Amino acid sequence: MNMKVISVIHDEFKTIAGSYAILLVLRGGIFVYGLRYNYMYAPDLVRKVPVAVVDHSHSELGRHYVRLLDATPQVNVVTTATDYPEAQDMMKAGQVAGILYLPDDFEDRVARGEESVFIMYETTSAFLYYLAMQEASAASMLALNDDYRPEMLVFLPQQVAPKLASAQAVEVVGTALYNPTEGYGTYLIPSVLVVIIFQTLMMVIAMISGDERHSGSIVRFAGNPVDLSFGRMAQVVIGKTFVYGMLYAVFALFLLGLIPLMFGLPDIGNPLYVIMLMIPFLLATSFFGLTASLFFTDSDAPLLMIAFFSVGLIFLSGVSYPIELMPWYWKMAHYLIPAAPATMAYVKLNSMGASMSEIQSEYITLWVQCAFYFVTACLVYRYNIRKAMVQGASPAITDSFPSHKS
Repeated sequence: MNMKVISVIHDEFKTIAGSYAILLVLRGGIFVYGLRYNYMYAPDLVRKVPVAVVDHSHSELGRHYVRLLDATPQVNVVTTATDYPEAQDMMKAGQVAGILYLPDDFEDRVARGEESVFIMYETTSAFLYYLAMQEASAASMLALNDDYRPEMLVFLPQQVAPKLASAQAVEVVGTALYNPTEGYGTYLIPSVLVVIIFQTLMMVIAMISGDERHSGSIVRFAGNPVDLSFGRMAQVVIGKTFVYGMLYAVFALFLLGLIPLMFGLPDIGNPLYVIMLMIPFLLATSFFGLTASLFFTDSDAPLLMIAFFSVGLIFLSGVSYPIELMPWYWKMAHYLIPAAPATMAYVKLNSMGASMSEIQSEYITLWVQCAFYFVTACLVYRYNIRKAMVQGASPAITDSFPSHKS
């Protein structure tokens, strides 16, 4: 390996090891963030969420609905002998996670052939409580609707009622592909793990390159004598990328190898295929971050921008929203940001058991990004170094010791 590249590698390792802020991002972002996100969605499925019922209708229909709700696996009706203020106090005390409110005219509206109304209040103290109670209340109402549908025939026109009564209901049995438990965590977390790798690596690059530009220390990469050729810039980019790749090879092993085993996440992919995917992903992300250093003028501001991109990145990946339905500008963003195709490819490999041929488009996209962003990273670093040399070889020294005139 070229001695200049080795010098860049040594310098980059020394920078990372000597910065408490960068080490905090690496330890907190990778280990704490990775573990905490999984704990927030564990258990994957919520069962027997305690619910209080406030039944102001005191009707047979209301009691039937409460019995159906209590029979669902998601909800456990702990009390029905409460008024609304008492139920609110129970929720504040953490005794229940939801309140079902049945109004006075709950049964009367049905008797008039109108649509009945109920209100479900849910706590947001846990992410999955809301989903569990919504599923339970909706399923119970559908079952109640099926039980009382024959009695509603009297409200239909006479010529329509016989046809409806003789019609056979279609029973739909659905199976969630690649997510048999229908858990939210098993659907979301694999995507988030890839996004964590992308975000934290971008933060590290932003902090290092931003500090280099702010302090003026970036000019050291020009060498002595000054060499701003493309070859010299390529050595700088390769040396930095080697450091990031070595560090994140270990972090990827923790996030994509150990985390799924610890929390029972989907893990049916071929490990060799995942490694083959991580190589262009880490390279493309490193080159992308070094290219983005054009906009990193200090080490703090980029953190605020990058930290809030996780939801958008999952959206762009196509996991939560089909790429085919996206507008052209979001499709373009999908092919420009390395996290988007990498997230989709990882979900296909590890959650759906795909082969390399089935992620061909994402895999080729990542390698094209590697080539493109490598060139742009070299050009950007040459521009940043040249700009720093014009402004002064060591502006940090002149800024740190301002002159004072009496």
